[in-house]
Amino acid sequence: MSHTASCTRQNKLILGGGCFWCLEAIFLRIDGVIKVTSGYAGGASLNPDYHQICQGNTGHAEVIEIVYDNKQINIETLLSVFFATHDPTTLNRQGNDRGTQYRSIIFYSDRDEEEQIKQCIEQNQKEFDKKIVTQVVPIQVFYPAEIEHHNYYALNSSQAYCQMVIKPKLNKLIEWKTNQS
Repeated sequence: MSHTASCTRQNKLILGGGCFWCLEAIFLRIDGVIKVTSGYAGGASLNPDYHQICQGNTGHAEVIEIVYDNKQINIETLLSVFFATHDPTTLNRQGNDRGTQYRSIIFYSDRDEEEQIKQCIEQNQKEFDKKIVTQVVPIQVFYPAEIEHHNYYALNSSQAYCQMVIKPKLNKLIEWKTNQS
C-alpha cells in the first residue's frame, strides 16, 4: 500500500435529488470528493437501465455515488451542499423532473451513518419553510448508469438542459461556498 493510500480514508455516500446529471456536476466541484458516479438505487428490478428508470416503474431513483476523503471533507458538509443545491421539500420532483425516480433520497450503510444523516436533516430543516421529505433508507444495491451519463455536464455544457437546469444549481453551489467563507 502506498503512503497516500494509507493516509486517506475513503467513504461512500449515495444521494438522489432530481436528475443525476445535476448532482454529479455539483459534487465534482467539491474539495475532498474523489469520484462521483451517476447511477440508480432504491428499486426492485435487477440491472435497470436509463429507459426503464425514466418510465418510473422500477422503483429506482437517479442517484450519485460519491467517494470522498473523510480527512478533507465530512458527511455533514456533503449533506449541507446537497440540501443547499436541491429542494428537499418537494415529493418525487425537482423542477420539471417529476416521478419517484427524481425523489430526494439518502442511502446509508450502517446505523451510525443513519444517525448522522438524520441529525443533518434536523440541522438543515431550519433553512426551509416546508418540511424536508428526503427519504433515508439503507443501501441495497447501487447500479452505475450507462457511460453516456457520466461526466454529462462537462461533456454537454452548452446544451439547453445544462444551461437552464444544471447551471443554476452550480450557481447555488457558488453561493453556498461564499456563505461558508
